[in-house]
Amino acid sequence: MTNDSTLATELKRDLISLFRQNNGILETGSGRILNLYREQAFHDFDRLGIPSTKNEAYRYTPLEKYFQGNYDVELNANPFKYDIESIFKCDVPDLDTHVVLVLNGFYYNGNPAGTLPDGVAVCSLKEASLRFPDVFHKHYSHYADTSTDGLVALNTLFAQDGVFVYIPRDTVMEKPLQVINLSHSLKNLRITRRNLIVAEQNSSASIVVCDHTLCNKSYLTNSLTEVFIGENAGIAFDRLQNENSKSTQINNLFVHQLQSSRFNGNSISLHGGLIRNNFYIRQNGPDCDSNLNGLFLCDDSQHVANFVLVDHASPRGTSNQLFKGILDNDATGAFNGKILVRKDAQKIQAYQKNNNLLLSSAARMNTKPHLEIYADDVKCSHGATVGQLNTEAMFYLRSRGIGEKEARHLLMYAFANEIVSRISIPILKERIIELVEKRLRGELSLCNDCNIHCG
Repeated sequence: MTNDSTLATELKRDLISLFRQNNGILETGSGRILNLYREQAFHDFDRLGIPSTKNEAYRYTPLEKYFQGNYDVELNANPFKYDIESIFKCDVPDLDTHVVLVLNGFYYNGNPAGTLPDGVAVCSLKEASLRFPDVFHKHYSHYADTSTDGLVALNTLFAQDGVFVYIPRDTVMEKPLQVINLSHSLKNLRITRRNLIVAEQNSSASIVVCDHTLCNKSYLTNSLTEVFIGENAGIAFDRLQNENSKSTQINNLFVHQLQSSRFNGNSISLHGGLIRNNFYIRQNGPDCDSNLNGLFLCDDSQHVANFVLVDHASPRGTSNQLFKGILDNDATGAFNGKILVRKDAQKIQAYQKNNNLLLSSAARMNTKPHLEIYADDVKCSHGATVGQLNTEAMFYLRSRGIGEKEARHLLMYAFANEIVSRISIPILKERIIELVEKRLRGELSLCNDCNIHCG
């Protein structure tokens, strides 16, 4: 039997070999600026490899077994053979947004050319490196540190394309931008996604990201998004994850905030095989505000893990984290959250809470909230709970004539609604409420909104 150390070495060797064989294609298919960071990413990945459970941040997420298997890789944008509108119906069909499609990690050439506010740019990563070299070079790969996480290094090593969003100073995007990530292949596929969002001083925007699989195949996705929020700027970032049970999805979100900026993030994980979300927020100026909420629902043998690091590097900042999970059958989950308050970051208010419901005796949840404080004038707290449905509440509902199954659904929905209610876009919130209800009732089928039915 292959031990974990040997497996990790083989995985790293295979990925390095894949890079060396295709380095020329990667460099040709990317902008010059993207290629500047590959050499350092190569050395960092060669040193770090795929994180193992010996890494404290990944202690409860055995990534190595999910990285095994025969995966194809697309290093050139593959023209889609179908009319996307005829096979894919968005989970939120009535949402009035600027829509951008990303297919297997590549910016889709058929994206509709909507009317954007003056100065706002939404385009492919490669195009952005050519059209906006100064902005791109200033921000790309400046917040995602390849030296500490092998998955970040691996993404930077293979990154070719994705979405670039630029919102110039004093600009407000009234209509949300919706990025729809689609995975489609008749073979098992390895996918790399890379995004860069730049919101300059006094600007604001709302961004919705939806992740979907269009086939019942295995997809191994390594996704990374960097978000820069300038002085007095604000970004709302909502993510809906709804992929098939064979999918493995790694998401890294890096948020860098300057003075008096605001970030509000909501992550809703409805379906997937393995979902690993890493959130890194750095308050690099005084008076910043950061809010991050997450909800995940998993059953069967699914695994969902959330890692959060909020770095208070400047004074008078506020941050709030609230993550909730509902686990059934043999599902497993993990939450690893950390609030870091640096020495000069006085008068910080930071709060972190993780609550989880286990619906079966086999379901498992590991939670580790953590405070690391070097300042002496702060208000910080954290807490975590792992338990079952409230028996007193169940008894109350049953005594009012509500059946056991319906009572369970009502209590689970009430538990989940604290997260969903924080979504600021009304029609998005309403639709996610419907999807959560369907998921809790077991009615959200595999590839819910795909019309190919290729499984």
